[in-house]
Amino acid sequence: MKIRRFTFLGLGLPVLLGAIALGLGACNSPPTDRATSDSIPLGVALAQSGNAALFGQEAVQGVQVAERWINEQGGIDGRSLRLALQDTGSDEAGAVNAFQTLINRDRVVGIVGPTLSQQAFSADPIADQAGVPVIAPSNTAAGIPQIGEFISRVSAPVAVVAPTALAAALKIKPDIQRVAVFFAQDDAFSRSESEIFQQSIRDLNLDLVTVQQTQTSDTDFQTQINNTLNLNPDLIVLSTLAADGGNLIRQLRELGYEGLILGGNGLNTMNVFPVCRRFCDGVLVAQAYSPAYEGAMNVAFRQAFEAQFQQTPSQFSAQAFTAVQVFAEALQVLARQEDLSALPLDELRQKLNQQLLMGRYETPLGELSFSPEGEIDQKQFYVGQIQMDEDGRTGRFTLLQSTD
Repeated sequence: MKIRRFTFLGLGLPVLLGAIALGLGACNSPPTDRATSDSIPLGVALAQSGNAALFGQEAVQGVQVAERWINEQGGIDGRSLRLALQDTGSDEAGAVNAFQTLINRDRVVGIVGPTLSQQAFSADPIADQAGVPVIAPSNTAAGIPQIGEFISRVSAPVAVVAPTALAAALKIKPDIQRVAVFFAQDDAFSRSESEIFQQSIRDLNLDLVTVQQTQTSDTDFQTQINNTLNLNPDLIVLSTLAADGGNLIRQLRELGYEGLILGGNGLNTMNVFPVCRRFCDGVLVAQAYSPAYEGAMNVAFRQAFEAQFQQTPSQFSAQAFTAVQVFAEALQVLARQEDLSALPLDELRQKLNQQLLMGRYETPLGELSFSPEGEIDQKQFYVGQIQMDEDGRTGRFTLLQSTD
């Protein structure tokens, strides 16, 4: 892959790496009821509790790296970027409450979040009506940017990721013909992703032998698995979240399935490893991020993340970092044009939304930009395969395939 030259907020890569070397620390400033003259509040609404916390906790790590890194370089025209963090939980009500708090109490300029597409369909309209720009770091369901003019995302829709993953499975096992699909019917992301996978399976002239519905709260899948194994599938595709997906993988293996398993975005977290443990080994995962990507921005991000957390960053960490980065770059462009502290908050939010949609960004995800309605235009996509360590609890995603 070609390594691109990167400049962030007018600073070259050597300065960037020097700033990172200063170290990273905790970032969650206590909320206040207004923006101060020396800081710019950016809202972060992510799941820290419930079944989506496996994703949300990784995303918070990403924004922690981003906040400290940006401020070490001088912030936004001399003003610090201050993250106001709210726990959305894993349901719609939690996301709605978090958005309302960030908008009305913390008076943020924009919001990174929420974690789940299911939450976004409830919370995003509140921000859109208030004129507050939102960048979704992990919402991949169809229709997210179409919620409103203030809603955009740095999470690639599954429609462009799923076909790449199926192609990788066929490359590993060219004789695949019979495919089974499992999806969590109570989750908007899982439903949307499963529909794309099912259509892609048909487009490849493969036999879709069964579609099994589950719930995100399920822990026992024996009935669905036995029904599926009686049909002798060559490949099983999972559109689930991490907790239920990890349990499903483990039970598939325990009940005798030895074929390929392909997971969607919900398995794109190292937090799934302690759930399915050694049974995770060999599972394929569709990805919109790879730590192996050689772009200068990703190299810098990966080094910073590993220095702080002693582990390789996941897709959810990289996407959350990218969302904060995009907000910061757009704010910096505006700061060069006028005094941000003199702008009424409503006007600042409006101009910030317009500016972030106009930009092109070099990020850990690669080069990206947005369509006028806020859909991400991303060039790089990947397929990883889980390789578990001997302890059966830790592992890594090994890059199998990439597109440029």
